[in-house]
Amino acid sequence: MATASLSPPTSSEPDPTPRWVNDPVPGMEAIVVKTRWFGIIAGLVLVETREGLASPAALWAILLLGAAFAALDTWHHLHGRVFLRHWPRFVALMEAAFIGLLCYFDTGLTSPFQYYYILSLICCAFRYPPGYSWLTFGFDCLSLAVLGWVLRADRDVAGASLPLMVALLAWVTWTSSSLADLLKRTSAQLKRLNHDLERHRDQLEQRVAERTAALRQAQARTLHQEKMAAFGLLAAGIAHEVGNPLTAISSLIQMLRRKHDDPATAEKLDLIGNQVIRIQTILRELVGFSRPASTLETPVQLREVVADALSIAKYYHQFKNRIIETDLPDDLPRVRAVKDKLVQVVLNLTMNALDATGKGGRILWSARVVAEGDATGSQASGLVLRVDDDGPGVPQAEIPLLFEAHHTTKRQGTGLGLFVCRGIVEELGGTITYEPGSLGGAGFVVRLPSERLERAEASRFPPLDSSGSMSTPALPTTAGAS
Repeated sequence: MATASLSPPTSSEPDPTPRWVNDPVPGMEAIVVKTRWFGIIAGLVLVETREGLASPAALWAILLLGAAFAALDTWHHLHGRVFLRHWPRFVALMEAAFIGLLCYFDTGLTSPFQYYYILSLICCAFRYPPGYSWLTFGFDCLSLAVLGWVLRADRDVAGASLPLMVALLAWVTWTSSSLADLLKRTSAQLKRLNHDLERHRDQLEQRVAERTAALRQAQARTLHQEKMAAFGLLAAGIAHEVGNPLTAISSLIQMLRRKHDDPATAEKLDLIGNQVIRIQTILRELVGFSRPASTLETPVQLREVVADALSIAKYYHQFKNRIIETDLPDDLPRVRAVKDKLVQVVLNLTMNALDATGKGGRILWSARVVAEGDATGSQASGLVLRVDDDGPGVPQAEIPLLFEAHHTTKRQGTGLGLFVCRGIVEELGGTITYEPGSLGGAGFVVRLPSERLERAEASRFPPLDSSGSMSTPALPTTAGAS
């Protein structure tokens, strides 16, 4: 029975090690180790300073054995472990026998070593739960009983001292275990509170970081909106100032046509009139683009969006000598969104592609519907709109920063184009990402969820040509044409 109680736990049984052995209270393990060394040193002093001992050599041997045990306990403590952590019953029984032998080879029941039982109880209370303290108390009482039975000559002394010693040990067991349990519970509560405090601090830091990022993004959007508003006012002013002279020129052309009816003069006047009309068209497009955008969501055809954006981009100085192609199927569903915002996304991505490509460079706009479980690895159904170019692409180190506010690789860039695009697309519940382009350069992919799609009727736009590309209305494929 005793052997079974002292056997180590099997792998199928739960670990009997108390919680506070695995996670001891800071400082209590150090107290246990120091208490053991105090007992060893005090015992050696008692042996050396007292005369007339019957077996000093045996006492020395027992104390040296205890010193070896204390040394092993110290070594494990310095490495953050507990010596014989899975054997608390064995340690209690060994210490009871160890103290009993010290008393036996000293002066019996009157030996000062009997107070080592108290040290053993304190060490057990600090290291193990209360149940093990009372088990140690039982082993100590058994050790005293065996000692009294072996030393029959001291029965009178045993009859007088044993009950008092047992009562003292019982009081020490109750007091030390209660105090140690209180300290352990208090330490556990402090650890829990400290853990909660650290968790709340981490949450607070995360919230502050999120609010800071949101504020930075809001400031960037506000700056962009202010610039667009200023651009709108400037464009309206220019259109007004230029429009008046154009109206006068148009009137003069009409007057000259009435006065000169010869074919040569009429041809020249028609040429001038067409150029005036072209200037007026450009001004109307400029004013229309700079006008404050509507916030009303309507079903939008992507072909219209791309066509409107390209009709604005054709006035960009980098547009010359570029080839812009579109691959937009007739049966694309409409997207419920604010049209002006989608135009801004397409325009920003087109301008970036124009800046990235050189003379003769190619830019391709394409779109398709992606069903759930598509072989491309799409995680949900929706619509994919992408632009590819044959430029140098984006360096790997720049990719994580592409959509951050004020990050730009252009000398004259503001770093707001892709940032604004991401904000607009995310408002629609979609995503915009960078991927290597199909033309060997950069590729930007806009994914819109199926909730934003509305199946449209047959498109009113011209069908795709035999090459699979659609020529944008009123926009030549080769950007070098004016």
